[in-house]
Amino acid sequence: MLKSAQRNGAGARQDGAKDDICPVCKSSRYLNPNMRFLVNPECYHKMCESCVDRIFSTGPAPCPVAGCARTLRKQRFRKQTFEDLKIEREVDVRRRVAQAFNKQEGDFETLRAYNNYLEEMEVVTFNLLEGVDVAATERKLAAYAAQSAPTIAQNNAKANRNGHPQNANAAAQKSSISSLAEHEESHRETLDALTKAQISASQDDAAAQKIVLKKSTARRTAAERARDKQQQQQQQVSDPSSDIEIYKIEGLKPVVEAPVEKAYDPFGGLSLTPSYYTLQSHYEHPWLDKARAEPSIVAGGYDLREYYQRTMLEAFAGLGCFIEEEMGEKEHGSRGDMAATEEAASAAGGDGGDDVL
Repeated sequence: MLKSAQRNGAGARQDGAKDDICPVCKSSRYLNPNMRFLVNPECYHKMCESCVDRIFSTGPAPCPVAGCARTLRKQRFRKQTFEDLKIEREVDVRRRVAQAFNKQEGDFETLRAYNNYLEEMEVVTFNLLEGVDVAATERKLAAYAAQSAPTIAQNNAKANRNGHPQNANAAAQKSSISSLAEHEESHRETLDALTKAQISASQDDAAAQKIVLKKSTARRTAAERARDKQQQQQQQVSDPSSDIEIYKIEGLKPVVEAPVEKAYDPFGGLSLTPSYYTLQSHYEHPWLDKARAEPSIVAGGYDLREYYQRTMLEAFAGLGCFIEEEMGEKEHGSRGDMAATEEAASAAGGDGGDDVL
């Protein structure tokens, strides 16, 4: 029994020791306690930080693990979050699928339609995790993301407004910090490469320019490939003869466009433009000519146009009032009030009650 326990303990130590050995340089954490392991989401092969700096400092390079030929970049290496790499990969896949399938229950007409939507999302996740029709699933997922890009952006904005408004600011801050860190890392890698290579002073500029050119070319090539891939996916989605199957989400509520908001009007639609006259900017009159030249009038900043506006308003103020119509409406209203009073009095007197007075 004791031997069996010892064997189990030895096996556990061997498994842990195997996990603490870099598959590239074969360095062990036992000899280097400060060694850190990094993983890349492209292939999830774990390697030490020294190997990452040594292999990927000058630009993209193929994965050094035997049997893996994927091209990796240093900025995508990150510290492993979970001890099990399968869980690490599953979390990344679910996050990527959730970015495309981001509809909520309120977007569907029935609960069954929303459950079918969640089931379709789980099928996509299962296929990517278990390697079932990975190529076809990736094409369908990319085509759906390209087709529903405006809707996905609207759902993300709505989630940030309704749920956690600080997510948008945090994402923008994280993006700016990431770009700044990438720039600093590129500068530091250039200096490290120049220091380690011990290049002569006359070759410093040429070597630095070569390294920077290689990095910029790699980034530009990656950006061009991503842009071409997105354009190709959009063309395939819009092409009716394309053989790519698009995810069809059923049971969605009809999209109702929000009404266009009108410009704010503090007067509530009331037009202040005069309808009976046109206000001029200058009127000829001896008194006005004298007032324009009088310092006691214009010294304080008084504008005679205000006088023009007030005088014309007072002159034409009564032209919109029709007294006969107003009196007719008033008499009609008073007659109606008298008739209603008489009806109320007759109704009260017809109840048969005795008048105490």
